[in-house]
Amino acid sequence: MRAQTLAYTILMSVIASGAIAQPAPAPMKNFINNGEIASLVAKAKADRKGDQPLVAEPILSLAPYRAQIEYRPATSPAAVHEKDAELMFVLEGAGNIVTGGKLTEEKRTNANNLSGASIDGGKAQAVVKGEWFFVPENTPHQVVPTGGAPIILITLHVPRPTDWPK
Repeated sequence: MRAQTLAYTILMSVIASGAIAQPAPAPMKNFINNGEIASLVAKAKADRKGDQPLVAEPILSLAPYRAQIEYRPATSPAAVHEKDAELMFVLEGAGNIVTGGKLTEEKRTNANNLSGASIDGGKAQAVVKGEWFFVPENTPHQVVPTGGAPIILITLHVPRPTDWPK
């Protein structure tokens, strides 16, 4: 009986000390420097499999916002984010961002997003390194790299505030 009591006391001390407790989640990052961005771009390039048209690497996340690097060596499917606007910054390369129109071969990817093979009837806007582009929520859009090199974007998804008129 004394051994069981001693074992119980030791076990409770170990638990209380945190020695076998689950690790705490990493603290939320709200800053990233230029070197870390360059590392994420290199990681995206290295993570690309075959002819994959898009590789995304998360930068920062603070719900409900999220930012990521998008390495786009080829044209990827068009998309509609029904509840998020998307702000894009061209980090490297050049391309066309097609917006508006209608998705072709539309399919639902999750509760808030649609995708399609392309866009019918959209308008193309040429973008180059250093430029920003804003896509409102519920707007078909597609990024098409040009110039024979990938376009690398930083994207920020921003949900519509509930008190904004539609």
